[in-house]
Amino acid sequence: MADAKIIDGKAFAAKVRERVGRQVAALKDKHDLTPGLAVVLVGEDPASQVYVRNKGKQTAESGMNSFEHKLDISTGQDTLLALVNQLNDDPKVHGILVQLPLPDQIDEQAVLAAIDPAKDVDGFHVVNVGRLSTGSEALVPCTPRGCLMMLKDAVGDLSGKKAIVVGRSNIVGKPMFQLLLGESCTVTVAHSRTQDLPGECREADILVAAVGRPGMIKGDWIKPGATVIDVGINRVEGEGGKTRLVGDVDFDSAVKVAGAITPVPGGVGPMTIACLLANTVTAACRQHGVEEPEA
Repeated sequence: MADAKIIDGKAFAAKVRERVGRQVAALKDKHDLTPGLAVVLVGEDPASQVYVRNKGKQTAESGMNSFEHKLDISTGQDTLLALVNQLNDDPKVHGILVQLPLPDQIDEQAVLAAIDPAKDVDGFHVVNVGRLSTGSEALVPCTPRGCLMMLKDAVGDLSGKKAIVVGRSNIVGKPMFQLLLGESCTVTVAHSRTQDLPGECREADILVAAVGRPGMIKGDWIKPGATVIDVGINRVEGEGGKTRLVGDVDFDSAVKVAGAITPVPGGVGPMTIACLLANTVTAACRQHGVEEPEA
């Protein structure tokens, strides 16, 4: 059997960003509307800094307004909530993203709940979670949205497919389950208490791995020809003490069994920011009551 087709997240994300750029140009031209994304970073976590810098760069490249707010690590909850309220009221800001994790003195849930659901481009507000779970119009979390886009491109019609989501986080596992259910898949959500996890995985036409455990899912857990989406980003020590990024799937064994698979890095990761930009366009259009431009 030939090795799996590699799903190139970098190339896919580039196409999404190009489409967003065309949509932004059309909104400026027809409605004098420039979507704006505000990103808030508390503290100086190196990974978060890189991520925020990339978000700002890609937001500006797509023609949108980028607003960055960097706060000291000692910032109190009241100060952060006051900033969120200010951004809620700012008509130039259509999307608000508070970079997680937050320092210990701040209650993440309180901050996420303070964001206007219409500007919640991360899709974490309970209102958007509820809308997604009832099949209503919602802002969808970026990583699951990106996974679904790649799945539909690789597989086509997902209706009737058996899918398994390994991991039940609020950020990936649960919304991924809702999205697959919305595509009429038969979905299993597996987790640390699942009995015979390898057996459950072998039943699935679609496997989404989001557990945060490097190389946990082996090739012999995968149904031959299945499509595998690896959300995991784990830093492990490689040769000579250097670290490298690996997914939750043991890529070398899985690539020999799967029909299509995302690599790590270069798979799901690039799609997250691309979908954040797409969500910001969606949010801007809904707030102004205009139709999202075809691109």
